[in-house]
Amino acid sequence: MANNLVAVLGFVALFALMLLRVPVGLAMGAVGIVGFGYLTGFGPALALLAQSPIRTATEAGFAVIPLFILMGNYSSHSGMSRELFKAADSFFGHRRGGLGMATILSSGGFAAISGSSVATSATFSTVAYPEMLRFGYPRSFAAGTVAAGGTLGILIPPSNILAVYGILTDQDIGRLFIAGLLPGILATVMYLLTISAINWRRPDYLPGRERSGWSERLAAVRNIWAIALLFLVVIGGLYGGVFTPTEAAGVGATGALLISLARRKLDRAAFWEATVSAVRVTASVFTILIGALLFGYFLTITQTPQQITAFLTDLGIGPYGVLFLILVMYIVLGCMMDTMAMVILTVPIVFPVILALGFDPIWFGIIIVMTVELGLITPPIGMNIFVIKSVVRDIELPEIFRGVVPFVVTDLVRLAILIAFPALVLWLPSQM
Repeated sequence: MANNLVAVLGFVALFALMLLRVPVGLAMGAVGIVGFGYLTGFGPALALLAQSPIRTATEAGFAVIPLFILMGNYSSHSGMSRELFKAADSFFGHRRGGLGMATILSSGGFAAISGSSVATSATFSTVAYPEMLRFGYPRSFAAGTVAAGGTLGILIPPSNILAVYGILTDQDIGRLFIAGLLPGILATVMYLLTISAINWRRPDYLPGRERSGWSERLAAVRNIWAIALLFLVVIGGLYGGVFTPTEAAGVGATGALLISLARRKLDRAAFWEATVSAVRVTASVFTILIGALLFGYFLTITQTPQQITAFLTDLGIGPYGVLFLILVMYIVLGCMMDTMAMVILTVPIVFPVILALGFDPIWFGIIIVMTVELGLITPPIGMNIFVIKSVVRDIELPEIFRGVVPFVVTDLVRLAILIAFPALVLWLPSQM
């Protein structure tokens, strides 16, 4: 049987297993080993199966993933998200739509210590959504704002998706994190402008409330100094070359734990819950990563990435035409697949295409993460939407999707800006 046909059957089997609800990592691993065994013999395939999980789990560079997950979990369980929201609320809450702006700003701040969109969305579903309802905000706007703010979790560093992209493509994770800073700030500002535009378009749609006094504002700022310091130490250490990404992750996890303990925000039960949760998430990520590596060996044998690269580069539509096709593919897949699984499955295939077209791999990593963000808030399987629905019981899915539409439009505009002006992504990494 020709290698091309084996590769096609491999993809068919993979998606069939996924439709049968087989976990993505196990599905990729099973198809990879069977396909590799069929083409090279099952002796080498079983040897590969024995070696790959151990090599992946013991690779020192991969420790960045569980350590940043720990950092986010300790921060989340210590109530830092509520303090961030109170601080942002004290400065913006009096404006029309100000609680929505406070939600976006505090989500961005929490993303800087969490790295997870799902965690950000779930957290602010309990912190910000009830506050917006209490002051008379429409439910669809409140839920849509929380969903949009949650997407900042995978862009503003530290980002687990960016770390995995760096591992898969052998790119410097520290440079990827720094490259996400300006796009993350741009995303936050554009979301704030979106709320302002909604205010301008519908003046009576969003309420305001009375202004907070400066004493209240200063008290709120004092409560978040430790969070800001932790972020500055981790990202500043990366930018200045003081830490490697793995060392920065270790400093971040330790700092989040010590701050939480010093402020008595993390009791024994919360500590164990955060740690066990981090272990579970890490096991899930590594299962997908190991499965993708096994599937990647199978694809390498069939020369699928090389053939796809040749096909796309010979289409005659130019580099940006090919890039457009790739991003459309990601948007469609993002509506149907988990973001981590999607990135791990597709990046080894499309990355050679990007290199052949002459695009910068650091820039492409940020573009991919931004495109994946769209999948988190678009139907029919926007992960952030379903996370919010699981936490908030008084709203239906169509209401949440309706509330998130303006932010989806904003994301598309931002994506176009960063494609047109790559320097917004690449300038900070070039200074390292």
